Amino acid sequence: MNAPLNPSSTPAFQLARNPHGRLVLTLPDGSEHEGVTPVRAFPIAAPGEGLSLVGADGHELLWIPQVDRVAGPARQLIDEELAVREFVPTIEKIIAVSSFSTPSTWQVETDRGPASLVLKAEEDIRRLGGRTRLLIAGGDGMQFRVKDTTALDRHSRKLLERFL
Repeated sequence: MNAPLNPSSTPAFQLARNPHGRLVLTLPDGSEHEGVTPVRAFPIAAPGEGLSLVGADGHELLWIPQVDRVAGPARQLIDEELAVREFVPTIEKIIAVSSFSTPSTWQVETDRGPASLVLKAEEDIRRLGGRTRLLIAGGDGMQFRVKDTTALDRHSRKLLERFL
């Protein structure tokens, strides 16, 4: 499954998946690079701007300034890889917290199902671009997002306010 970049942007490249499921990048000079990983420059603040295709050695092979300029199948392959790499469940409801001081264990309902997280410190809750979007770091390194605190139910908002 090869796919070129949209002709309106440069440089052109081809992206395919090999029989082992790894991404293979073919650059305009014909060089092939296996085990490529897409990495967003700003995954939270500007997910559509700035994407690097990084080789297995960790070095950037190709910079894509605007992700939306990548054509069909190549875009699909990039999106599939990013979905695995950027697994960030969205909290839809806070069911309970073990304590109103940290560390505390939170029982939450996410878009991926029920989850439990340990909030080690109040600083692990970060506001993103405004007052209603949050990123919460669990004690195990897992990230959770709240897209809009005002969209949470009253009970969830009340629990959350104790930590903000």
